[in-house]
Formats: sequence, C-alpha cells, structure tokens
Amino acid sequence: MNTIPERERLNHCHYHDPHGVYGWHDNTIRTRQIGATSISVELLDGTVIAMEHAGEGYFTADVSGHERCDYRFQINWGEHSTTLADPYAFLPTLGPMDLHLIGEGRHERLWDVLGANTTSYTTAMGEVRGTAFAVWAPNAIGVAVVGDFNGWNAAQHPMRSLGSSGVWELFIPEVHAGAIYKFAVQTPEGHRIDKADPLAKRAEVPPQTGSIVVESSYTWGDKKWMSSRERVDHDSSPMSIYEVHLGSWNMGKNYEDLATELVTYVSDMGYTHVEFMPVAEHPFGGSWGYQVSGYYAPTSRWGTPDQLRHLIDAMHQAGIGVIIDWVPAHFPKDDFALARFDGRPVYEHPDWRRGEQRDWGTYVFDFGRPEVRNFLVANALYWAQEFHIDGLRVDAVASMLYLDYSREEGEWAPNQYGGREHLEAVQFLQEMNATVHREHPGVLTIAEESTSWPGVTTPTEAGGLGFSMKWNMGWMNDTLEYFSEDPINRRYHHNEITFSMVYAYSEKFVLPISHDEVVHGKGTLWTRMPGDSWNKAAGVRTLLAYMWAHPGKQLLFQGQDFAQVGEWSEARSLDWGDQDGWEGEYHAGALELVRALNTIYKRTPALFTQDFVPEGFSWNKSDDADRNVLSFLRHSAPDADGNVETLMCVLNLGGQSHTDYTLGVPEAGTWKLLLNTDAAVFGGADNPLGDAQAVTYPWDGFDASVTLHLPAMSAQWYKLQR
Repeated sequence: MNTIPERERLNHCHYHDPHGVYGWHDNTIRTRQIGATSISVELLDGTVIAMEHAGEGYFTADVSGHERCDYRFQINWGEHSTTLADPYAFLPTLGPMDLHLIGEGRHERLWDVLGANTTSYTTAMGEVRGTAFAVWAPNAIGVAVVGDFNGWNAAQHPMRSLGSSGVWELFIPEVHAGAIYKFAVQTPEGHRIDKADPLAKRAEVPPQTGSIVVESSYTWGDKKWMSSRERVDHDSSPMSIYEVHLGSWNMGKNYEDLATELVTYVSDMGYTHVEFMPVAEHPFGGSWGYQVSGYYAPTSRWGTPDQLRHLIDAMHQAGIGVIIDWVPAHFPKDDFALARFDGRPVYEHPDWRRGEQRDWGTYVFDFGRPEVRNFLVANALYWAQEFHIDGLRVDAVASMLYLDYSREEGEWAPNQYGGREHLEAVQFLQEMNATVHREHPGVLTIAEESTSWPGVTTPTEAGGLGFSMKWNMGWMNDTLEYFSEDPINRRYHHNEITFSMVYAYSEKFVLPISHDEVVHGKGTLWTRMPGDSWNKAAGVRTLLAYMWAHPGKQLLFQGQDFAQVGEWSEARSLDWGDQDGWEGEYHAGALELVRALNTIYKRTPALFTQDFVPEGFSWNKSDDADRNVLSFLRHSAPDADGNVETLMCVLNLGGQSHTDYTLGVPEAGTWKLLLNTDAAVFGGADNPLGDAQAVTYPWDGFDASVTLHLPAMSAQWYKLQR
C-alpha cells in the first residue's frame, strides 16, 4: 500500500480509484481477499509466486523481474480454494462516448452500460466470464458492489469513479446470472446506504429488495407481428383494449400460466389489445404497481423476465397487442431504491416544492437533469426493445405538466416565466414521445391526462406533446354520471351524454372504463346502475354498446365485461362466480355482449376508420331528452372503390319502451340489424326485432325516415345496405 490513509479509505469504501491501488503496479501486485488464509499469483509463463499477507485481508506479491502480463489468483479459504482473475486488471466497461452520451442525457441504450451486465473477456490466459457493474451516483464518496458472492462486505469490491461523470464501475469475474447484489453507497456525510440497482433487470420477490444479475436466453416467435406492426395505422384501425392487473385476474397465476389462460380468454373475447397495469418492480402491492422501485425489472411476483417475454410473445402470436402502464411522474420514498440515492437528491428535484408529491407520499423526478431524463427515456425504449411491448400508457401526465398540481399556495414554485406549467416535464414528454416513435415505429404512447392541456396528441414537430392518443376522462366522467341517474331524471342530464361530441376531435381519444372507476367506494358498472337487477343488467349492456359505437378507441377493465358486482381488489381474484349465481344469466349475458361487440366492431369499418375526424360521425337524433332517446351515425372512410359504410346506433336510455319511434336517416332502404342489447342471448327481454326498412319520407331534416321499436334501456346497431 502506498499510504496508510489510502488503506483506511479503502477499508471504509471512501476511495474513488481502487484500480490505482489494486492490481499490477510497477513491481507489485496487490489484492484484498477478506477471509483468505493464503494466496498465490500465477503469471502467464506459469510462474507461481506466494503473496504476502499484509493484514486486514490485503496481500502483495513482488513481481520485479517479470514483464507485465496476464495473471490469476489462487486463493485458499481453509479447505476451500479457487482460481480467479483480478477484477482490478480490466479496463472500464464504459467508453468515453458512453460517458459523453450519459452526461448529455442521450444514451438510448443505457441499460447496456449501467446496471449489471454479464460479459466475457478473452485474455492471454483464457476467457474470463463475469458481470460488469456500473451505477450513477454523482455525490457519493465511494461505491462498492455487495452481494451473496462476497458476504455483503463493502470492502471487498470497491468501484472506481469514471472522472466527473458520476458513474462508478467494476467488472467482477465469476459473478453470473442469479447472483443477488446491491450497491453500497458512501454518502458525502460518510454513511453507508445499500441501494438496489436503478437499472436492475430483475429483483427479488418483495419484501426482499436485492437486485439479481440476469441474462436472457429467450427466443422470440413473433417475427411476423413485429415486422407488420410499424405499418399499422392505429388511427384507422380497430382498438378494443382489455385492462388487466396480472396478479388478480386469476389469483395465483404466473406469467407462464397467463401465457395460456389469459391469452385464450382475450382471444375468445375478441379484444385487439391488452393493457397491463404496471409490471415494473414495486415494493407495495397495494400501490397496484404505480409506485415503482425497479423501472427496468419486471416484477418477480409473477415470474422471471423471460417468462414475461413468453407472455407477450404468446399475445403477439395470437394477434393481440400489449400495452403496459408506465409511471415516469413519481417514485416511492423507500430507502433501498431511488430516493436520495447517494444520500442527496439525485433522481428527484432537490426543491421539495417540485420534488415531492405529498398527496401520494412520493418523490417527483427532476425532469430537467440530463441523466434523469436519460434514465426515463431509455426506460421507455427498453420496454419496447427488450420486451416487444406495443404501447406505453403514461400515468398521471397532468401531475407532471402543472407545477401546482394538487398543491396549495406556497407549496409550488413557478417556472422561469412566472407560470404554472412545468416546462422541463413538457420537454421530457416531447423527447420521450419523439424518441419512441422514431426508434420503434408502430409503438403507441397513450396519455392519462385529466385536464384540457392543448395538443397532447399533436406531433412534437407541430409543438404538441406527441402522444399517439389520450384517455378521454371527460367522456368517462359524464357517461358514468349520466348512467347512474334514475331514468326518470335523465331528461335533466341529457347534455352529459351528448357533450362529448363538442370536443371529440380536439384530441385522439381512448374511451376508458378503467380500474380507477371500480375502486374506493365508487362502485362498479353494475352497482352504479339504478333499479333492480334486470335494470342494472340492461343499463350495463346499453352503456357498453354506446361506448363501442362512440368515436374513439375502447378500454375496459377486467371484470366489467361480465358486470362484476363487487369492487375490484388487487388482493383477490375477479368474481368469476358472479356468472354462476341466481342472477348469473345477467353476468353471463354481459360477457356474451362484449364478445359480440368486439366481433361486430372489428368487421365494421364505420366504427373505427374515422374515429378522429368529424367525417366519421353525425347526429340523427340528439335532442329528445324527454324520451331519453339518442341516435347517431358512424361513417367509414371510403374504400378503394369509393364506397362508404354507414352504421346507426339507436339508444333508448329511458325506462319505457317506444313501439313506433320515427327517426330521420340519410337514405331509404334496408338497415340491417347488427346488434340488439335486449336479445335473450345477452340476458334481455328478447323483443322480436329485425331489419328495418327506411322510406323516402322527410323527417328531422333528412330525406328518408325509419320507424323502429325501441325496447326500454337498450341499444340497437343498424347497418345501411347499399
């Protein structure tokens, strides 16, 4: 050792350059192997030199007279012995360009250089396999790799600091996939805190918090899906999304089970996509995954990363797209994860007025810091690249856009212009969207944005945020509020069911009936409906038919497709037994209706090809509040021959049937009945309805009209036959 203070700093992991001490320097090789009884060093030419024990696990060998060469340690721990390459004999695993890109916030494959990555080196004495560890901890005065391979001793594997980058790095031979590890970080105040790897690709099952070295051996079978995805025009394609919480869909199932059971269910029901509630690792199951501790690690609750790949692959091979919930707005304060990562704010903004979301008990990312922005943008790319996901639904976007979101006066700091807009978050979202769409054409980004922020789905080159689509929270709130009213009162709430068309084309909307609407005392679709069971069932059926016919793509949360009675809980399975009780016909009927809706929807271009343009919709009855009747037309984009398909959705939202109700329609002729929610197969009264004949008789401003029987609380779809 050069000096005692240097050795003391190594003992306490306070040293930035252990490679400058350990390894071969001048005529001496130094190592530290805590607990070793003896060590010899074998040189390339076969020379074996016994190393001298210098106390506290330090060993030295005099190699004067030998040219610098490759070498191995032969280490004895009592009866156990091993031969190892020296971790401190290898060059940094990150190059200057990596560090430059990290500093600029533009390393788009960050997961390849930070975290734990298995690798191998070809040396003069043979191949050396192990794991390259790297972590960004800019305020640390020392960082070490600790794990089950070194007794969790921070003195064994101190890392080196790579200049002013804030990155610490070390390659450790013979550490392989399956090893459990953390980073022991020495704070500026001299305290040791053991942190999970921010870029870990796998984590222990909570409540354990260790990171796990992993390498994928998965072979994908979705080449056809992936090659065709980038050519899909999502705006004019059908999209019916089934939102799933993987742990509670059928309790006790893992990724492998779901690759059969969930895929079969989603295929049979006719959905085009699934949306997984967050699958990134999270410490508290009750957060449903929305408080993430491991952004690059699929939760181990339900299996391994490769098993999740298998689930996604199975979805793709069944023709089903996969969207995942992504949470870049905030993260939990658990002390083993990102919070105060090196003893000071690193990932979070240092000013509590910007760096905390006190309502949620979480920290907020520092979106203006290049390395943090890089961490998040690269994470979005990681899920698209490594897990073949087809979309990111971005959670809580409004909380990112507004500096005063859920904050009282004095609890937020304005931007540089004195406004409430979070300019750095806006720039981050624009960068994320533009980068994902550039690198992975066909991958969707969908905003959960609950305000009227302009241009959420406007391209970034036109000044917008650049999302592919946005959840229509206004439609959801108004629709659920309307349907919760007793039919006798709905005449006073008619604007709630028609108002959505005032702003329907301001953004590209998804219509969400999500998990948020069936928890915390809000009830379910079933319990929101007024009346007895028959009326509740009829109300659910009518709402769903209205939803599928309304402009926009659809999203329905698990359990609502069979009108589950009880509120959802992440701690138990869906109430599949609702279909087996004395009212089971109503729930089985709802399920049969959703299957029919998806089937008809996908083969009816009028319902999806012009979701986002006014030409796709027109009213033919919007003002009959007294009788609770609503009727509108959906129009397809012209096909190759110039033909346009027209579908009429007629809703009787009242408690009384109308046996001879006349509507104006654009053309006389046959209107084929495609759907009747009152049919017996769906649990309805089975009123005998059939195709309708429109005649040339002016009505409500149309040249033709049709007279229909509208059963109470029902919806019918009719397609014009040309």
